[in-house]
Amino acid sequence: MPGIDECLHEAMALPGARGASLVDWTSGLALGTAGDSPVGNHETTAAETAELARAAAEYESFAAATEGEELPKGPPVEDVIVTTRSGYHVIRFVETSFDSSVFLHLWLDRSVGNLALARIRLGDLAERLVLG
Repeated sequence: MPGIDECLHEAMALPGARGASLVDWTSGLALGTAGDSPVGNHETTAAETAELARAAAEYESFAAATEGEELPKGPPVEDVIVTTRSGYHVIRFVETSFDSSVFLHLWLDRSVGNLALARIRLGDLAERLVLG
């Protein structure tokens, strides 16, 4: 089971990966980073992506179950994908034994990145990630 550095190294091995980070969305702090940042500063990117993750995780519109249906255990949102003209940003929530307030953020070059593969691999990494 990979730790933070190994997890980010695996994420950076994905086709088109430009940067990766593990972020605490309650504080907006990067717990680990690899590669480049879209704005040249990993801490700024962590704070900005944390705002988006927090909104997705906390707004009822994204987490609501249909009437009579119960939500499965774990974070209410699996991932958030933002598509820009030059890239993809994939935010994958990580379920933890404590408060589950962390996510993986992967920045992909749109011309060579594979969004479907990135989603699958980040999901796998999020399940295997060991925080401690």
